[in-house]
Amino acid sequence: MAVFTFEYQKLKSDKELTPSFHHILTEARIATENAYAPYSNFRVGSAVLLANGEIVIGVNIENASYPVGICAERSALSSAISQYPDEKIVAIAISILAPSGENNTPAFPCGMCRQFISECEDRNEEKITLILAGQTGEVWLINSSKDLLPFSFGGSDLKQS
Repeated sequence: MAVFTFEYQKLKSDKELTPSFHHILTEARIATENAYAPYSNFRVGSAVLLANGEIVIGVNIENASYPVGICAERSALSSAISQYPDEKIVAIAISILAPSGENNTPAFPCGMCRQFISECEDRNEEKITLILAGQTGEVWLINSSKDLLPFSFGGSDLKQS
């Protein structure tokens, strides 16, 4: 049987982050307040760090027709690509405000967002670091979305036929 493994960093707090990663995590945490989540009350904020130093924010936006909503990760990445089409994406920070009040553990991107980040990595031709955290507590650093989605679908799959 084949086994898939990957390495990641699990930090006790945001104090262990580099200054640029700490900054975008702070921005993602602040962004959670702007999320539009009237149905789930699960607020997600995301901040994308670009190679030129710009930071682009995104939030989850729910819709009564559930599939129409957008996750914070895709919101931030879409905005970054729209505003800075030629800039490489260095990292994405994701934070939550959960309705339970338990905001000291990371939330991980959904499958659709993992696929979207994976495509952004293909476009970048470089890995994008994921910084995952609640409002407090542990911070997880993951080197690439492909670590969370090892058998992702990509452009090379379309060229096989």
